[in-house]
Amino acid sequence: MTRFPKLTTDDMTPAQREVAAEIAAGPRGEVRGPFIALIHNAELARRVQALGEYLRWKTRLPPKIVELAVLVTARRWSCQHEWFVHSELARKAGLPEDVISAIREGREPPLSGDDALIYAFCREAHATGKVGDAAFERVVQRYGRDGALDLLALNGYYSMMAMVLNTAGLPLPGNAAPPLASLPA
Repeated sequence: MTRFPKLTTDDMTPAQREVAAEIAAGPRGEVRGPFIALIHNAELARRVQALGEYLRWKTRLPPKIVELAVLVTARRWSCQHEWFVHSELARKAGLPEDVISAIREGREPPLSGDDALIYAFCREAHATGKVGDAAFERVVQRYGRDGALDLLALNGYYSMMAMVLNTAGLPLPGNAAPPLASLPA
């Protein structure tokens, strides 16, 4: 059951119409996914959209790394919608199918190099709410302090989006079957 119905332009307040136009003019192209719910609070949607646009399309982290972080987050929160959308984006960004499958199933994925260090960083962030010195230093050495902050922000942003999506009860795109079983936290 959808807790936040999709608003038509006629249903929106002037502030909501303004934010919807901003979202549609950006790389998302339309109000979709979690923004169907978030548009119910126009100012929140505006601010969340700006952060998400930076993290998804303007960070200097490679798309494969961004999508790996999103998948770790979607798996952590068993977010069907986030997983459905971002597993396809991860494939397009070059993340191997065996890695995607392992994360989906809650198994340790076969990773090496940058992928392994990003995975460890993200798993620590979700497991304890902070990243330990070793994982932090490895990411800083590879991507700089700004890259480490972007990676932390990606985990936090997509955690927030997972909570919005999981609570909103929005249908999956194209009525897809749920790809994730709930795992213990």
